[in-house]
Amino acid sequence: MANHPVLNSRNHQVSVISQQLASKVLKFAPKVSQKSLALVPDKLKLDLLGKMLNLLLKEQIEDAELDFLQGKWVEIQVADIGLSFQLSFDNQLILSCQQQADVTFTANVPELLLVAAAKEDPDTLFFQRKLLIEGDTELGLEVKNLLLSIELDSLPKAAKLAIEKLAITLQTLQQYA
Repeated sequence: MANHPVLNSRNHQVSVISQQLASKVLKFAPKVSQKSLALVPDKLKLDLLGKMLNLLLKEQIEDAELDFLQGKWVEIQVADIGLSFQLSFDNQLILSCQQQADVTFTANVPELLLVAAAKEDPDTLFFQRKLLIEGDTELGLEVKNLLLSIELDSLPKAAKLAIEKLAITLQTLQQYA
């Protein structure tokens, strides 16, 4: 029954429609997010980002793997949604919107999701010019290595599942692009 031509054709049509819908959502979502984020006060954005990053980096914080950030600032720019913030570490994560960065990472949401889900290597994105790293090269390499050490298991199950599903959808869309 699995090789039935009508069922295979129907499954293919559903798959194509799903991919088209996902593609439209992924193109539309950053525009909506950018406008929405512009309305949110920086303090609230930083508080939320801080909570998420503390959860995501809990193991690295406990293992003193962020000590290399003491006295240094890393800027993260999520270009397609207009989000930019700086972070540092001094026995705890420090987030700001007004610090001069030693190194800046710039990417769009899809690329960051692929890195977060371990579906794409930051080096590959860098050489494809989808991840820009500017500033202190040594610090940039340390941050990149930190990114590679992050496990999604530290996130709540729903967040982990959402990131994994979005990353798989993005990979599928890239195959058909």
